[in-house]
Amino acid sequence: MTLLPVAEAQTRVLALARPAAPETLPLAKALGRYAATDVVALRTQPARPLSAMDGYAIRFDDLPGPWDVIGESAAGASFPGTVAPGQAARIFTGAAMPTGTDCVLVQEEATRDGTRLHLAGEGPVRGGNVRRAGLDFREGDLLIAAGERITPARAALAAIAGHGTLSVGRRARIAIAATGDELVPAGQPLREDQLPESNGLMLAGLLADLPVDRIDLGILPDRMDALVDAFRAVDCDLLVTTGGASVGDHDLVRPALAAAGGELDFWRIALRPGKPMLAGRLRDAAVLGLPGNPVSSFITALLFVRPLAARIAGAADPMPRAIRATLAHPLPANGPRQDYLRATLIDGQVSTAAIQDSSMLRTLARSDCLIVRAPHAPAADAGDSAEILQLA
Repeated sequence: MTLLPVAEAQTRVLALARPAAPETLPLAKALGRYAATDVVALRTQPARPLSAMDGYAIRFDDLPGPWDVIGESAAGASFPGTVAPGQAARIFTGAAMPTGTDCVLVQEEATRDGTRLHLAGEGPVRGGNVRRAGLDFREGDLLIAAGERITPARAALAAIAGHGTLSVGRRARIAIAATGDELVPAGQPLREDQLPESNGLMLAGLLADLPVDRIDLGILPDRMDALVDAFRAVDCDLLVTTGGASVGDHDLVRPALAAAGGELDFWRIALRPGKPMLAGRLRDAAVLGLPGNPVSSFITALLFVRPLAARIAGAADPMPRAIRATLAHPLPANGPRQDYLRATLIDGQVSTAAIQDSSMLRTLARSDCLIVRAPHAPAADAGDSAEILQLA
């Protein structure tokens, strides 16, 4: 069987997503969600020219003064009249510029004798120290595109643009099941032929910052009936299994998916570690079957589960972003599968772990990035540029 390239597999995985229906929420509850529609400004900001400094609002053409101070403009308490030639108004940062003024003489460059104001410095340039109307945005401007995350800054932007609520994607429902007769809940007594279950906790952590609700299916035994029953009963947007996705006699996820009425989209990727991952559908849910090996499970979750969960929740661009770094040491030529080497990044230089065996979870835990090696990549020298994915 020909192995599917990683990029093609990612495209096909995202195509499995059926974005959750949007809902309208107050801004505070929309934080962390993805915008379901474009968010445009309902007002202009600032709505009128504002002072950028504490000082005096004047006419530039009246320089070098002197001026008669006739009033005051503060934030939320604008000067109500018009400032005539030869006049000035005391003004504070964020206050509206009075009619008739076009610049601000900062208070450090001014002296006063009662109501008489004098220049005590170079003075402002024309329009100086003033935030013009619409400097940030104007009514009708696109501020947040559909599919962008509602970050704290974007929520604040929406608020100052006149919005009290936003239409956002619903939280995605992600069901997670570990499979394997050898697995025991973490912290429980176990025999030497058993293992503590760790993938569920790891997947939960990888999804923790996304707008998802997790459904924990626990540990499922290597029995066809148990798997089929669990798959038929689950109600979710994405079902993620770990283990049982390879070709052994006890690898039952693929036949159980078919028996439960699901369909396989693809199986096996040109990826190291993580080759035996599968993807498909089960009724209205997407399905990803990850390898049971914790390192392989982590890599496939990073490349496929997180992006798919984010897409279901409404993300327009959910793929992890790669950056460039400099290799601290040489790397040999790569084989036919795209490789993700556990590594550390220090001062822009990246170093791989000495042993890359996919069974070594401690190596992954000590890594803060992955070096991405394309299939058949030639040998690389120390000092060459490399593509990396940061983990923290």
